[in-house]
Amino acid sequence: MATVAEPRPASLPLPGGRRDAVVRLHPLLTGTMAAPPTYLERSGTGWRAKLRDYGIRVPAEQWIRAPVPAFLVEHPSAGALMIDTGFHPAVAVDPPANLGRIGALAFKNIEMSAADAAPAQLRARGVEPGAVSHVLMTHMHIDHASAVSEFPNAKFVVSAPEWAAANGSRPQINGYYRRQFDHAVEFRLLDFGSDAVGSFAGFGRSLDLLGDGSVRAVFTPGHSAGHVSYLLRLRGREALIAGDAIYTIGTLRESALPARMHDEHNFKRSLREIQLYDRETPGALIVPGHDMEHWGTLEAAY
Repeated sequence: MATVAEPRPASLPLPGGRRDAVVRLHPLLTGTMAAPPTYLERSGTGWRAKLRDYGIRVPAEQWIRAPVPAFLVEHPSAGALMIDTGFHPAVAVDPPANLGRIGALAFKNIEMSAADAAPAQLRARGVEPGAVSHVLMTHMHIDHASAVSEFPNAKFVVSAPEWAAANGSRPQINGYYRRQFDHAVEFRLLDFGSDAVGSFAGFGRSLDLLGDGSVRAVFTPGHSAGHVSYLLRLRGREALIAGDAIYTIGTLRESALPARMHDEHNFKRSLREIQLYDRETPGALIVPGHDMEHWGTLEAAY
């Protein structure tokens, strides 16, 4: 299926940057799903371990809940931005309609209501989804791009390798569902090989998205071909929205690898950069992709 809008290179800096700006971060829990515990932190490398990692012969009562997040970022002059979209409201009533049949099989026992979806949570905070200028995608997997259609006025920022992977062969087997982003929205591709790329805070490839240092994209491939994490300058501290570069705090602290990675070598390389950032940035808020226990420690806003 061809996409309605052809992607274009991102023109940086994005509009609205302001010198010394700090942003406000709102973590949004858009739903939860059930996962085998060793899918998030694998139990071994043999075939029996692989079966356990994918939930085969694992009793349902041993499965754990995993959050499906999105993030509202409020910039003093650029306005409302999002990081990822979380689950679409339709997932609350008909998961296959939005996630596809394969996705709905993989994402078991989803718990959410329409009020959990990001658009409803934005409105509860006085922000209209149509006012979101940019959605910064960590990657395009179905739990992150599910609600693309709910932000019709936004430009979607994604790395060039991730866009290629999402539109490549056998997308559903690789975690993508093109119908989620086959809409008349604008996609802007980040080039982490451009002259604008520099190193920052231990990350080898970084882009200053607004030109004021408040929102930086750091290239963290491995979980997917073109995964990106985001560094935010909050008031008095920094935050790293790691996405699925780390599923859990166990990945960060103990190098516990997940069951499935696009490229294990790149995953480990990205993990080392995140661990270096963690060591060298005391007090930084680091948010992993799917850690339910850690999610319970987050504040409503920062």
